[in-house]
Amino acid sequence: MSNQTKSQFVAVASITSELTAVMVVAREISLAAANAKAIAFRAGDKAKGFQPITDFINELAKETIELVTNINVSALLLYRVTVNEYRRTSAYNKFQQAAKLADNAVYAKSMQAPVNNAKLRMEECQRQFKRDVALLLGQLETVMHHARAARVIAANSRIEASQAGEYLQSLQAVAESVDKAAHTIHDNVQRCRRALSVYRNN
Repeated sequence: MSNQTKSQFVAVASITSELTAVMVVAREISLAAANAKAIAFRAGDKAKGFQPITDFINELAKETIELVTNINVSALLLYRVTVNEYRRTSAYNKFQQAAKLADNAVYAKSMQAPVNNAKLRMEECQRQFKRDVALLLGQLETVMHHARAARVIAANSRIEASQAGEYLQSLQAVAESVDKAAHTIHDNVQRCRRALSVYRNN
């Protein structure tokens, strides 16, 4: 197995691991939204401005979970393409070796067609890998956008929480948990993007 192929396997495996962590954090945001909704309901008019924010938090969490689910599917497809690329590269190398060994044989020229065919199949797989990487990077960028939006919502949540009287600490704790979760998602997704961006222009 070439170093390039090994690094592709490692990249895809690390992405899967990071996305699992993102999914856990997105579910935590969803729970935070449910807690915030209950607190805002109890606070009544004191947390009037906080109530619609809880809906935004919950919607954002749901969308992030859906996005990560789709990205996991894309990561699995990328893994399969990596496996295919490894197999086709191995086949091409073997055909090349066989062609070299048969260089002086009577029917040496008959080896050229299988070598060319194996090369075409390998190159198509490499192009597919690049296309899938580009798709995955686009999906990850959307998750990054959601993480940035969650941080903005967390900042607004703190402002609204300051008006909530005795419920201030409870609502600020929700805002902090959303901000922390958004920061974690951002960092995890950034690591995914770094792992993939190496292959975008290769």
